[in-house]
Amino acid sequence: MVGVKMAAAAAASIRERQTVALKRMLNFNVPHVKNSAGEPVWKVLIYDRFGQDIISPLLSVKELRDMGITLHLLLHSDRDPIPDVPAVYFVMPTEENIDRLCQDLRNQLYESYYLNFISAISRSKLEDIANAALAASAVTQVAKVFDQYLNFITLEDDMFVLCNQNKEIVSYRAINRTDITDTEMETVMDTIVDSLFCFFVTLGAVPIIRCSRGTAAEMVAVKLDKKLRENLRDARNSLFTGDTLGAGQFSFQRPLLVLVDRNIDLATPLHHTWTYQALVHDVLDFHLNRVNLEESSGTETSPAGARPKRKNKKSYDLTPVDKFWQKHKGSPFPEVAESVQQELESYRAQEDEVKRLKSIMGLEGEDEGAISMLSDNTAKLTSAVSSLPELLEKKRLIDLHTNVATAVLEHIKARKLDVYFEYEEKIMSKTTLDKSLLDIISDPDAGTPEDKMRLFLIYYISAQQAPSEADLEQYKKALTDAGCNLNPLQYIKQWKAFAKMASAPASYGNTTTKPMGLLSRVMNTGSQFVMEGVKNLVLKQQNLPVTRILDNLMEMKSNPETDDYRYFDPKMLRGNDSSVPRNKNPFQEAIVFVVGGGNYIEYQNLVDYIKGKQGKHILYGCSELFNATQFIKQLSQLGQK
Repeated sequence: MVGVKMAAAAAASIRERQTVALKRMLNFNVPHVKNSAGEPVWKVLIYDRFGQDIISPLLSVKELRDMGITLHLLLHSDRDPIPDVPAVYFVMPTEENIDRLCQDLRNQLYESYYLNFISAISRSKLEDIANAALAASAVTQVAKVFDQYLNFITLEDDMFVLCNQNKEIVSYRAINRTDITDTEMETVMDTIVDSLFCFFVTLGAVPIIRCSRGTAAEMVAVKLDKKLRENLRDARNSLFTGDTLGAGQFSFQRPLLVLVDRNIDLATPLHHTWTYQALVHDVLDFHLNRVNLEESSGTETSPAGARPKRKNKKSYDLTPVDKFWQKHKGSPFPEVAESVQQELESYRAQEDEVKRLKSIMGLEGEDEGAISMLSDNTAKLTSAVSSLPELLEKKRLIDLHTNVATAVLEHIKARKLDVYFEYEEKIMSKTTLDKSLLDIISDPDAGTPEDKMRLFLIYYISAQQAPSEADLEQYKKALTDAGCNLNPLQYIKQWKAFAKMASAPASYGNTTTKPMGLLSRVMNTGSQFVMEGVKNLVLKQQNLPVTRILDNLMEMKSNPETDDYRYFDPKMLRGNDSSVPRNKNPFQEAIVFVVGGGNYIEYQNLVDYIKGKQGKHILYGCSELFNATQFIKQLSQLGQK
């Protein structure tokens, strides 16, 4: 059993591991001990946009302060000298960053410099820094230089994405452009491999790699295998030995890395969705775990011709600390609305209880200090009052989710997203359709032009047989009349013609959603959410293509879809290419990585799949995280003549 336990310990989430690594870095690269007595050493943190994106989903400003960070500033901002304070740098080793860093040394901005590079720095750039330090007589002040291997962004315990800055470099469009040169493709692949390498260093494990043939995923696999192999061979500098973040824990069983290409399934990223997190990402501005809402305040009664009142922008962080979010981010939307309502009611009951006790004892308006001095019969009240901070936090979360869910609901109702979701599910699971596709496209009240385009593309991608030219012309006319841009269709047509899989489109299972009748509880008049007319659709678990591929490879099932996937083991001395797995046992841990971009629908599908597998863990990663709007835009650019 020890082996299994250790493997589970190794599954300390990637979020935890990256957070530990960041805290160690902020503690001058000494492991951070939680309850060490005394004040932390005060310091400033200097990061670039890449560093900012890595830190912000993981550490709050308060946590940074607890680590002694008094100021956090962007490298390329105007910074004043603070000569008696150490500075921790966390930046990419780019030409312009190194130049600016050397300038800081020359200007003697800080007392000492702890230089941390997000990704490994080259020898020549290191020499540039050394020369600048010499010239500025600052050699003694450069305290440490570290490669951190943290070049990826963790969004969930079990989800990561490669980059947010310059993501167009590794985008679906970049990989699938017809005019891409070999050198450009090399750059794209090297960027992806560098981040994946950092990911495995942080995870402390060398994976066994499987990938489909003849795709961008295969190019990534070959390069990653080579990079891991070279590092393992260099015994003196190997990053996978000794105590790097408890790497040894994986010796019992190594994780499986499944590299898939976005092109195996283009329908899912376009699909309208029904779960909370995926909906927030689809219809709101949700980015690196922060959602930005515009709260419209009505136009004031002001003189004619006056400007309408400005909209308030509000942003909320949806983090692991938020228990409601953790519990419901994968739930169908109507369930979320109902749960918010229940939370609100239980909060009101607690709040009323505190008020009632106070009034019985004639204590309205008294401060908590006075209350706590009363005799024993007030124990009940004291406990009610002591839970006030907890109550206030509960209230904050209820308000947050009421606002977010209301904003989502407005989109569902205005665009009939429930209708789209249900219809697309039927198309993807080959169920008979209750009304014609043309009707929905031509209905001026159903959705935006983009919604209609998404629906049609899903139909076109999922069709066993492409529609006849005459039918296609009819659809095109309806789409154009509805205000759609046809460029994405142009690209999907070419893609379908090229795709080897055109003969057998990805199958999406054959289960369907079943409407449950409208929401009963949320429909009552006391609810915050007027769900009238919105279908209460209940989801049935059905594996999407990416989940199915993972299931075949993780469970060692034989399946034509995955039997010819290539197999790489970077620990084997001689790299031999075969499809024959050396390891015959099912894997306990797997990482699925989508080259060309991923989405929350796929992530949620994997999470739901693994719930039924005891003791198994999976991580989902992608080169970029896009919603349907961003994906359609890329398809549109690819489809331009």
